[in-house]
Amino acid sequence: MWKILGQEIKFEGWRIRVRQDRVIAPSGKETTWDVVMHPGAVAIVARPTPDEVVLIRQPRYATREELIELPAGTLEEGENPLETARRELKEETGYAASCMELRATFYTTPGFSDELMYLYEASGLEPGPQRLEDDEDIQVDVVSVDEALRMTRDGRIRDAKTLVGLLFVLRPS
Repeated sequence: MWKILGQEIKFEGWRIRVRQDRVIAPSGKETTWDVVMHPGAVAIVARPTPDEVVLIRQPRYATREELIELPAGTLEEGENPLETARRELKEETGYAASCMELRATFYTTPGFSDELMYLYEASGLEPGPQRLEDDEDIQVDVVSVDEALRMTRDGRIRDAKTLVGLLFVLRPS
């Protein structure tokens, strides 16, 4: 497949690292790839009832917009994805789930990143207080499944993990 000739870390940030690889591609051509290395993340389709889903609204610096999203977060070192999903759901929404089912895993942007996202469906929810981090400003909305699916079609939801999660879990088969 790919033959690695050399690798060098070009940037180390708070959540990501950027590695530059010199490789020989399957075509035989020598080339360079920049890879955003990410520890992985989770997204949670939280269901207070079978007819409802929890969405969050938060301002996102990179887009300079408030986005409507699923609760989600980055894996911390040594943390398994289920622990991350439980922690992030509680922090961002206040909800604790008695049942968390892994529904899918997917690469978010495989053209330049190795980020693997774990998609969970949460049920048996008990409400509680949010535990936001200092830099978070998150509003919680509980909407009907029909409304959430409408939001995926009419452009109100533009976040990829949220589109994938809602359409994968909520869309009738």
